[in-house]
Order: sequence, then C-alpha cells, then structure tokens
Amino acid sequence: MIRPLALAVLLAISATPLAAKESTVSYKAALDDPARPAADRERDAARKPADLLAFAQIAPGEKVGDFVMGGGYVTRLLAAAVGPAGKVYGFQPAEFIAFKKQYGDDQAAVDAAYANVDAVAGPFAAPAFPEPLDTIITVQNFHDLYLKPFPEGTGARASAALFAALKPGGTLVVVDHSAADGSGTSLSDSLHRIDKDAVVAALTGAGFKLEAENDLYRRPDDPRTANVFDKEIRGKTDQFALRFRKPK
Repeated sequence: MIRPLALAVLLAISATPLAAKESTVSYKAALDDPARPAADRERDAARKPADLLAFAQIAPGEKVGDFVMGGGYVTRLLAAAVGPAGKVYGFQPAEFIAFKKQYGDDQAAVDAAYANVDAVAGPFAAPAFPEPLDTIITVQNFHDLYLKPFPEGTGARASAALFAALKPGGTLVVVDHSAADGSGTSLSDSLHRIDKDAVVAALTGAGFKLEAENDLYRRPDDPRTANVFDKEIRGKTDQFALRFRKPK
C-alpha cells in the first residue's frame, strides 16, 4: 500500500517534466527578435506571446504549424522560438487568399523573411503540411470553419486533417473568441465567436484528447453578445485557450 506522503512524492515527480518544460524554456529571444515589426510588439500586451508559447510547450528544433497564419504574428514568434534547427509551416487557406490578396502577400513576406518558415496553402479543410508536426497552433480562426460560405462538414474535415498532420503525441493549441454557453457554432458567422464546448466536441470527435485549458485570455466582463469586430469590444473579448494531444 502506498502511503499518502509517498503518493504525493510520486505524483510530484510524474508532474515534473511537463511543468519544467513550461517553466524553464525562455521565450525572451523570440519576443526580442529584431525581425518582428513594431505593430506586432504593440499587440504583445494583449496577446501575451510568451504565455502562449509556454502553454503550447514550443521548444527549439520542433516542427510546428500555424494554421491560418493571417498577418504572421504567431508565425514570426514560432520561427524565433524553434530556432534554426526547427521548422515552421505557415498555412493560409486558399479560400482566404482568393477572397483577399493581402493574405497571400502577408504569407509570402513572412516566408521570405525567415529561413525556417515555409508557406503552405490549400483548401481550408485540408491543410497539406509536408511532414508530421510536433505542434499546431491556431489563434482566433477555428470558428471560421463554420462560416456560412464554407460547406457543411468543413469543421469536421479540418479537425480530422489537423489530427492527421501531427506526430503521435503531438499537440494542437486552439485560441478563440468565446460565445455563449450552449450556442455551439451558431454564432460563428454573426459574431465570429464559438462555444468552447463545440470546439472540444469537434476535436475529441476527431481523436484528440483535451489535455489542458488556460485562462490567460479570460475576460469575464465580456457579455459575449457582440461581434468581435465591434469597436467597443475589439481586442477585449473573452477567449479560451485549449491544448489537445494526439494519443501515441
């Protein structure tokens, strides 16, 4: 029989690798990267990049993906965090590029600026990452899979594709704007928000295991009733951060 004190010691030891990885890796160099534009640095206070990288457990030498890279804010951070021995694949949906040329221009600019970044394009529901990845991050974009212009089932297909893109044991980190509890994906188009439980259901349905949740973007004062682009709430929305793991 294991005594309570011995059990506590065993639990502490078993928890050490994960905690140590999150607490001892420094992301200061990534934040101080001179290639980061001033506009990115101005957003750091709200976007808490060091906390995000720590929650995602990004380490030097890893192969990572930025699913829907947008203007490249996260992609640039990942490039500096994984270092020259690592690789970052910045994915931009072909549908986004067709809708607005700037998406393609931004992707090409980040690709050209970093030797360890490769641009990846393709259907939103079928990101064609060229090699198995350690981690994928997607920030404020999962709800887009449920926008009206995209066919029904896009979310399920993308969830399966993200699962397939990761190595066994790899992780997926999702950050998105919180919708009202119980609203599912119904507010994705009108408010650009999604119910956290709907994300969990989609990704566990694809085979992921929910490993951790972080409150770093929690804003309890957000009533979650406004469009995230409304000037009164933009940049101040309540958001959830979830880390999923692909079983080994």
